[in-house]
Amino acid sequence: MSQLNEPNCFTPEELTRLGFAEIGRDVQIDRTCRFFGNERIRIGSNVRIDSFCTFSAGAGGIRIGNHVHLSTAVGLAGAAEIVIDDFCGLSSRVAVFSTNEDYAGGTLTNPTVPDTWRNNISKPVHLKKHVLIGSGSVILPGVTVGIAASVGALSLVNKSIPDFVVAGGNPMRKVGMRNRNILQQEAAFLARPEHPTE
Repeated sequence: MSQLNEPNCFTPEELTRLGFAEIGRDVQIDRTCRFFGNERIRIGSNVRIDSFCTFSAGAGGIRIGNHVHLSTAVGLAGAAEIVIDDFCGLSSRVAVFSTNEDYAGGTLTNPTVPDTWRNNISKPVHLKKHVLIGSGSVILPGVTVGIAASVGALSLVNKSIPDFVVAGGNPMRKVGMRNRNILQQEAAFLARPEHPTE
């Protein structure tokens, strides 16, 4: 796994002290990252989280799989569950929301107002394995991005995307298909002998 500048990353001991629900091995998290609801955050092994990322885990929690990379300034937030499966990659400034305000309704908005005066929409978000999300994209509540699907930069993802579909834009549309050989590559990668230096 490529290394971040180690002095800028939390040590394994510091990661343990952060109080995550689960933390795997070979996890690199830049010290500029911020976490809220740590006891509801699960992080797998061989994960790299770059600078200025923010996790805000509500009651549903946040679950990150193995071999996941979150680039600079990725944000994950919401009351409902957010799941990012193995081998996913989120480019810089991607935002994933499992809760959203009702912007068209007649209710008050923003967290300074008690929930009884607001109409929040909370639905789980699931990025299945091998998903790639391009820089600046926004994932909204209730979305599932299928296995090995990919999303182009600056896209608004307000509906689910089937397996292997390449989509992008605002409004989002299908622009192609991703090669299915990635599943054979995954199997070969996972079957290899362990190499401690990777």
